[in-house]
Amino acid sequence: MSDTTPTLPSTGGATQPRSAFNNWISAIGAVVAGGGLFSFLFLAWMDLTGKGNNPYLGIFTYIVAPAFMIVGLGCFFFGAWAQRRWEERHVSAPDRWRLDFSNPTQRRRLVLFGIGAVGFLVLSAFGSYQTYHVAESNAFCGEVCHTAMNPEYVTYQRGAHARVDCVDCHIGSGAVWFVKAKLSGVRQLIAYTITDYNRPIETPLHNLRPAQDICEKCHWPEKFHGNIEINYEHFLSDEENTPYTARMLMHVNTDKPGQKGGGGIHWHVNEFEKVEYYATDEDRQEIPWMRVTNLKDNTTKVFRTEEFEGEPPSDQIRVMDCMDCHNRPAHTFPTANDMVEKSMAAGKLTRGLPYIKRHAVAAMTQEAITVDEEAPALIEAYLREKYPQPEYAALLPAAIAEVQAVFAQSIFPFRQADWRVYPNNIGHKDWQGCFRCHDGMHQTETGETVSHSDCSSCHSILAQGTGAQLDMLSARGLEFDHPGGELDDVLTCADCHNGMNQ
Repeated sequence: MSDTTPTLPSTGGATQPRSAFNNWISAIGAVVAGGGLFSFLFLAWMDLTGKGNNPYLGIFTYIVAPAFMIVGLGCFFFGAWAQRRWEERHVSAPDRWRLDFSNPTQRRRLVLFGIGAVGFLVLSAFGSYQTYHVAESNAFCGEVCHTAMNPEYVTYQRGAHARVDCVDCHIGSGAVWFVKAKLSGVRQLIAYTITDYNRPIETPLHNLRPAQDICEKCHWPEKFHGNIEINYEHFLSDEENTPYTARMLMHVNTDKPGQKGGGGIHWHVNEFEKVEYYATDEDRQEIPWMRVTNLKDNTTKVFRTEEFEGEPPSDQIRVMDCMDCHNRPAHTFPTANDMVEKSMAAGKLTRGLPYIKRHAVAAMTQEAITVDEEAPALIEAYLREKYPQPEYAALLPAAIAEVQAVFAQSIFPFRQADWRVYPNNIGHKDWQGCFRCHDGMHQTETGETVSHSDCSSCHSILAQGTGAQLDMLSARGLEFDHPGGELDDVLTCADCHNGMNQ
């Protein structure tokens, strides 16, 4: 190839200036930047015309795609700078990286380069489209950050909201929360990449949108009326694994259609009363102060424990909403006891092994289980030690497999995630729940208390026991017959029940 530069006829033989960007490095940079720009525009269009509420899609749209553009532009300008410096230092050989269309060898390379550039743009389009759909999926939220979010994904899949997309609850709609979600998503991605996240992950999440913005889109407050019947199927920790069922009518709402402000559990969020509280811990389990305001006449009642003095910080007083009771709506971590009982009720875990409930729970909660991969072997060894008798040999393998499966769905040692660190405030059996306030220990200045002794205000026991006892229904409600002995009025359920020793 000749080093002689062509002349311009119109300048009478003056040398034709060549652009410093006419080089291979700048050409590669232009293609990369073009692909990044195309991906950005395509993803931004799909993001803005779609749901517009996925922070992970925002990462690809507003960080990954622009990063490719920046890298491409960097190569584009670096090529020009490098070409210019080469020309300055090698005046007699200025064509090191230049694109020369008159050179047959370079023309062949340019054809191949052009084909590759077109292929890169096509792949960018295809990749952008697939990125959009992958980032919109629940699997992306739960499986990409597998070790970090696997417990939440497993519990989500078996929860009541398994058909609701993660982003619908965690973000919702609206530009402000859209931007907040994208910024939070970037922070979470960085934390996961460098494994700089807490184990267990703290709850409650303080940056969640108000429940009225999310929950009430499906759970229509105007339709809150009526009661709900629930069966609680339990098994005693005795040799026979005796079943015990409590059939209850939950007084969720006592309002009638067209009437508002009545009683029932949902009274706590009715439109005529405002319930506020102050918690002294991050988990909102210790509540020494409460205030109830009647919005009709603006009268207030303040309840406090005997130990709490003074006034709570005004910026730490929380207005009660759905999430204060329904704090695990999609990621419930059931207790080991509950998981074993559900398996027994479904017939998956045999009742033919004596004390199987007690031993299954103990096998799942061994202190020696500190790593997920060790759990199956330790559970098997524990149960085989408890049932060495030949008559149990036929039932034991299936029981071991079921307990191992139950463990994998409810306890996650690596993330240190299970019911012991994630309390569920619905009810009051294994956690304080309702009894955080309804413990009889909170009083007003006049001595009025928030009592926990009137069980019938929240539920009526229609039937309890086993066998024929469950056919004896009581419309008025039965007094609770605690299996194994009388109740101590001083204790709450959670003082004895802890998910293990039941």
